[in-house]
Amino acid sequence: MRLVNYVMIFFCYVGISYGQHINITGTVRDEQQLPLPGVNIVIKGSTHGTQTDFDGNYTIQANINDILVYSYVGFESTEEKITDASSVVNVMMMASSATLEEVIVTGYAPRRKRRSMSYAVGSATKLKRRRAPQSKLRGKVAGVHISNANRSNSNTTIKTRGIHSISNGRQPLYVVDGVAIDAKDISIVQAIAPDKILTKEILKDRNASSIYGARAKHGCIVITTHSGNYNVNTDESYKEITENDFKRVKTSPLSTFSIDVDKASYSNVRRMINNGVKVPADAVKIEEMMNYFGYDYKQPKDQHPFAIHTEYATTPWNKETQLVKIGLKGKEIPQDEIPPSNLVFLIDVSGSMSDSNKLPLLKKAFKLLVNQLREKDKVSIVVYAGAAGMVLKPTSGIHKTEINQALENLNAGGSTAGGQGIRLAYKIAKKNFIKNGNNRVILATDGDFNVGMSSDKNMKNLIEEKRKSGVFLTCLGFGMGNYKDSKLEILADKGNGNHAYIDTMQEAQKVLGKEFGGTLYTIAKDVKIQVEFNPSKVQGYRLIGYENRLLADEDFVDDTKDAGELGSGHTVTALYEIIPVGVKSEYLKKVPDLKYTNAQVNKEYGDELVTVKFRYKKPQEEKSIEMIHVLATKKNIVVSQDFYFAASVAWFAMKLRNSKYCKKDKLSEIIALAEANKEKDEQGYKAEFIRLMNSYQGL
Repeated sequence: MRLVNYVMIFFCYVGISYGQHINITGTVRDEQQLPLPGVNIVIKGSTHGTQTDFDGNYTIQANINDILVYSYVGFESTEEKITDASSVVNVMMMASSATLEEVIVTGYAPRRKRRSMSYAVGSATKLKRRRAPQSKLRGKVAGVHISNANRSNSNTTIKTRGIHSISNGRQPLYVVDGVAIDAKDISIVQAIAPDKILTKEILKDRNASSIYGARAKHGCIVITTHSGNYNVNTDESYKEITENDFKRVKTSPLSTFSIDVDKASYSNVRRMINNGVKVPADAVKIEEMMNYFGYDYKQPKDQHPFAIHTEYATTPWNKETQLVKIGLKGKEIPQDEIPPSNLVFLIDVSGSMSDSNKLPLLKKAFKLLVNQLREKDKVSIVVYAGAAGMVLKPTSGIHKTEINQALENLNAGGSTAGGQGIRLAYKIAKKNFIKNGNNRVILATDGDFNVGMSSDKNMKNLIEEKRKSGVFLTCLGFGMGNYKDSKLEILADKGNGNHAYIDTMQEAQKVLGKEFGGTLYTIAKDVKIQVEFNPSKVQGYRLIGYENRLLADEDFVDDTKDAGELGSGHTVTALYEIIPVGVKSEYLKKVPDLKYTNAQVNKEYGDELVTVKFRYKKPQEEKSIEMIHVLATKKNIVVSQDFYFAASVAWFAMKLRNSKYCKKDKLSEIIALAEANKEKDEQGYKAEFIRLMNSYQGL
C-alpha cells in the first residue's frame, strides 16, 4: 500500500511540474552582443511560438520541462530547457558555418522524419534517364495517378487522391525549393530538366494542408533542385531603370532631382535573397536601399523643417573618383503634437491577396498602426475586390477593438477593381477632411489591379487628379509572385506620398510602429534638390540612383511640378560620384570643341566643390521656399562612419545591378566596409544588412 501511495505522489508531482505555466522573458543576441530581431522561438514538438522584437526581446508562456527552440536564418539553432527557475532566459546565437545552399525550408509545421510519416511519400533521387520528371512518380505512391506522363509535359495531369476522387479535376500544389508555385506556372515546373532535380516528394491529404495550408488540400508535390534556388518566372513588374551616366560639368553643370524617402526596394530585395531567388536588376533602386537605414544627421535648428549635411571622400570602388554625400534630416514631431488624423484604410481583398504573406499579414500589420491612434484620430476602412465598399465608417481611434474587429473580418476573394477603390477612399477622406490636419489614404495591396482602370498611365492620371484634394497617400506593398512595384511606385510618387514593402511583421513594426510619424505625417512636400558643380574642381559627375526621380533643370523653380515628400524624422541620403579635374577617366568621352560657345570658368569660387539648392513647400501651401548649402574642399578630409556605410549599401546595390561603373565588386570588400562602419545600430538593421550580404554569397 505504501508503494502505491509513493507511485501516486510521484505521478501527481510530475503532472504538476509539467502543467505549471511560466511566463518566460529574455533577449536573443549574436556573438557580438547585438540584438537579433525576428528570431523564431517555438516550444519543441508544438506549433506554439513567438518572435523577438526589434530589440531582441521576447515573451512566451511555457511549462516546466518544455524545450524552447531558437532559430534564425544564418545562425545555429539553440535549445533551452525550462525549469522552475527559468523566468528569464537570455540566449546568444552562433553564426552558422553552413551556407544557405544547404538549407531548404518547405513549411511551417514541425519537421517530420520520413520514417515517422503516416501519409504517403514518394521520392526520386539521382535521376539518370531523361524521361519527363513527373513520370518518375508513377508507381511510387499509392493513390497517385499520372496521365500523359510520357508525352508533352505541359499537358500532364497528376492526381494525388486517385482517379475517382471527388476533386479529381484539381491539380496538387507544387513547391519548388521551398517556394509554392502558382497554378499558371505548373507547366514550367513540369518542364524542369530531370538532371536539375535532386529529390521529389508527394504529400497527401490533411498532412499536406497542415504544412502548406489550404492550397495543398489536393495534395502537394515537393521538388528540391540541385541548386536549391530554382526561380519560376513570376508576374512581378518593375519599372525599367537606365543607370545614370557621367556628365561633363562644362556642358551640364546642373543636376536636378526629387527626393525619395521610399524604402520598398530594400525589404523587397531582402525577401528575394532570403528566399534564394534571383534579384531582377530593375527591382534594385539604389536610393531606396540607402534610405532604408537611419543616419546620425542632426535635427534642424532654424525655421526650416529639415537640416542639410554634406561630406565627400574617395570612392571605395574606384580610387580615381570621389563620392559626395548629401543628407537631409526631417524635424522630429512628437506623436502627441501631430495634428488630428483622418485616415482611410484602403485594403485590397481580391483573390490574389489570399496568401499568408498578404491579407493575413496585412491584418496584423495594421493592428500595430491602430494601437498608436489617439481619440482625436479617426479611421475609415474601404475594401475593394470586384467592387469597392466601405466596411467601417469614420471611427475614433479610441475604439481600437471595433477597428481591429473590422480588420479581422476581412476575407480575400474576387477580382481587383483598384481604380474604383481609390475613388471611394478619396471621396470618404475628402468628406471627413480635417483642416490643418493629417488627411491620408493608406493603400495596402499587391498592386495587381485587373478590373476597370488598371494601366500605369491611367492610375497615374487618376492619382494626380485626386492629389488636388489635399489628401496624401501611403502605399504599402504585400506579397510575392504578382507584386506590382511599378504601379505602387507611381501611385506613391504622384499622390504626395510614400511607398513601403512589408514582407514580415518585423518590417511592419518598423514602418507602422517605430517610424509611425514619418510614414503618416508630412512636414514638407515637393522637395527638390539641384546641385551645381564647380568646373574648376569637378570635370564630371553622376547621380547614383534616383533614376526614376530625375527632373529637368527648369522644374526646380516651377512650383507646379510635383516632387517628393518628407515625413517627420525622415532622413534622405543621395550620393554623387565625381571625377576631379586633372584625372583622366574612361567614363568621360572626348567631345568636339564648340564653335559658338566659349564657357569661362569663374575662379572666384575656387574652394567650393558644389552648391546644393533645395526647394520645398509647407504641407498646406503651394509656394516653395529655397535653401542653399555650399560644400567646400578641405585639406584634411575626415568623414563620418555614416558616409562609408551608405557607400557600402550603394556598392552592394550596384553589384546586384551589375553596374558598369562598379570597377571592384568583391563582396568580401563590401562586407568589410559595412562591418567597420555600422556604429549606432540600436535596432540591428545594419547588422541584418551584413548578414544579408553574407547570405547572398551562397546564391
